[in-house]
Amino acid sequence: MEHIIEIKHLCKSFRDIKAVDDLSFHVKKGELFAFLGVNGAGKSTTISMMCNQLPPDSGEIFIGGESTKGKNAFVSSLLGVVFQNSVLDKPLTVMDNLISRGALYGLKGETLQNRIRELSVMLDFEPLLSRTVGKLSGGQRRRIDIARALLHHPQILVLDEPTTGLDPQTRRLLWDTITSLRKQENMTVFLTTHYMEEAAEADYVIVLDSGRVAAEGTPLSLKNTYTGDFITLYHPKEEDLNTLALPYERVKEGARIVVKNTAAATELICKHPEIFVDYEISKGKMDDVFLAVTGKALNTSFFQE
Repeated sequence: MEHIIEIKHLCKSFRDIKAVDDLSFHVKKGELFAFLGVNGAGKSTTISMMCNQLPPDSGEIFIGGESTKGKNAFVSSLLGVVFQNSVLDKPLTVMDNLISRGALYGLKGETLQNRIRELSVMLDFEPLLSRTVGKLSGGQRRRIDIARALLHHPQILVLDEPTTGLDPQTRRLLWDTITSLRKQENMTVFLTTHYMEEAAEADYVIVLDSGRVAAEGTPLSLKNTYTGDFITLYHPKEEDLNTLALPYERVKEGARIVVKNTAAATELICKHPEIFVDYEISKGKMDDVFLAVTGKALNTSFFQE
């Protein structure tokens, strides 16, 4: 089975608003799939329909080769979901939260205890097991949310903006854990994120705009299609920039020059070796892709504890 998720002509409206508009795509087994869009683009609505929490108006969803319609238990067995907002019970301890969740999957006794211990080591929350969730920091709760989603060894881990508001150290821990699980268990990861450096690591990316696919491809193919290359020229003279006669923006200690592609950058450097003494070439980033495709900027200023 090559495609573990298949979405076919999915539609969902709320009164006059088309949240998801004839959406079709597929996700390959074992890949990291990034689903991007500004708030209101239809990402969370699509995930809710994938999880059978929201019925589609029309269209079909197949997970693991089977239609999800009317198969809540089947969908739950394949998916582990980390929602934007924590769904843990704050008055309960971490251990009680995980035990109660495990019971929903038929996990109990030594099997469940061993799985909780395994995840507590993997996600570094062993000392927190006896603490109530309400007393944990945002980063600590997020680790427990992910452990909760992984209890039953899901084939697909759905991460709906999982690292928003987390400090860099916690973000790194979570991604190291997810990367390890993908390698060990061939687990598929379905990601929505506002952090474009996370999307840049994906195997495949879809950019959603107003409920429709606006662009799709690998990060490299999207960057090649929707952005150019950039040459950062350090300590340039004004007359040199005038000679090049290309669009540029001032950056710290230099100027960032826009060129069509790497071949154009190479040609320009060879033509003016006396100007390009101290420089570096870089491709456009996923932020540039997103802006070019949608005309909108993602809000990436989410860092908070």
